[in-house]
Amino acid sequence: MKKNLILATLLAGLFLPALAQEKPQTWTLESCIRYALDQNIAIKQSRNSLEQTLVETKSAKAALFPSLSFGTSQNYTNQPYGGLGSVGNSYNDGSINAYSGSYNLSANLTLYNGGRNWNNVKYQKLLAKNSKEQIAQQENQVILAVTQAYLQILYAAESVEANRATLRADSAQLRRAQEMKENGLMTKVDVAQMQSQLSTDAYQLVQSQTQLANYKLQLRQLLEIGGGEEEMELTLPEISDEAVLTLLPDKEQVYATALTLMPEVKAGKLSTQAAELNEKIAKSGYFPTVSLQASTGTGHNSASDLGFGKQLKRSWNNMVGLSLSIPLLDNRSNKSAVEKARLQTLNSRLQESETAKTLYETIEQAWQNAYSSQNEYLAAREKERYARESYELVSQQFALGMKNTVELITEKTTLQNARQEKLQAKYMSLLNQKLLRFYQGEMPVL
Repeated sequence: MKKNLILATLLAGLFLPALAQEKPQTWTLESCIRYALDQNIAIKQSRNSLEQTLVETKSAKAALFPSLSFGTSQNYTNQPYGGLGSVGNSYNDGSINAYSGSYNLSANLTLYNGGRNWNNVKYQKLLAKNSKEQIAQQENQVILAVTQAYLQILYAAESVEANRATLRADSAQLRRAQEMKENGLMTKVDVAQMQSQLSTDAYQLVQSQTQLANYKLQLRQLLEIGGGEEEMELTLPEISDEAVLTLLPDKEQVYATALTLMPEVKAGKLSTQAAELNEKIAKSGYFPTVSLQASTGTGHNSASDLGFGKQLKRSWNNMVGLSLSIPLLDNRSNKSAVEKARLQTLNSRLQESETAKTLYETIEQAWQNAYSSQNEYLAAREKERYARESYELVSQQFALGMKNTVELITEKTTLQNARQEKLQAKYMSLLNQKLLRFYQGEMPVL
């Protein structure tokens, strides 16, 4: 049983990532968001940048440890006219050919440099955290963009259905008008007006269908789906009045929660901390640097009368030492670096405040839009109800010859405008509600 469980776990690990890449048969808002987050190119690039930052963090940590290097030099020397002998100033007449080699193992460790290395490690860690928050911010932007596109599709789809219903009603009225004309109850002018209105409504249907196609195209682009692929089959749920008119959360509470959750706020704080650390790193340039060096080496020379092993033994040498470097005059480079770092810290603090201000303004505007849209929806719903009742009465009177074509078209136009206003208010309310809930940490769902 244990072996089977391990095998099942391994197979799941192999195949679940592949399954996650597959496109769903029917696209819901949730599946669109998941797919977009997985396929978005900008997010993938940011993840690669995060990996680079993590590499820099490892390099900063490695600078805390000693460096170790090995070097060797192999040389061949030829003196064709001889050279000084080993006794006094005598000369060797014959040519001299010698082969020599040296071997050296050296280590170096920075003991003190004003805390630069330690602060650099902290700085790189902050940059890595900042990169993660920036990725989360990009993901949030994708989520909101997909949500907006999906709701626009729902809005356009309802508009298409409303225009189709209007066109069907127009066709029925035109047939009735033609019958009345044949019976002498309506003139050619009235029938022509009905035909003109039918053409106008057909054009509006085409416009709404084009708008729906454009919104679908925008969604495909957000999901990184090519235009030559199969048509996306979207799940278009019915939106109830309760969903549109749900109680709005307190905007101050939304803002307080968003300050603790939103990655742009966290990234702003991390940027300020990183700038403060960078200021400390710049100030370390005023301090001396103390380093520890150690080396061991040996060598040999073929011109020696000693054997290879004895030469290596007798040439073996060891060295341990300390070095001190004190900056005295550096052409103002340290001072300029500190001043630049201090200005960057001030800018980071200002940017942090600006981010919090922008977040509050966004939440405040979303709340106001949601509140206004709910009120507009209530008013538009009443307006549509009365416009429908009026249109139905005029239609009945038109069928009896009691109302003319102009009056019928006027009532129908009023009803169409009321429907459109209701649809706009409906989806504006829904979109801003989703935005408010998102800033409270809730994923958009339908």
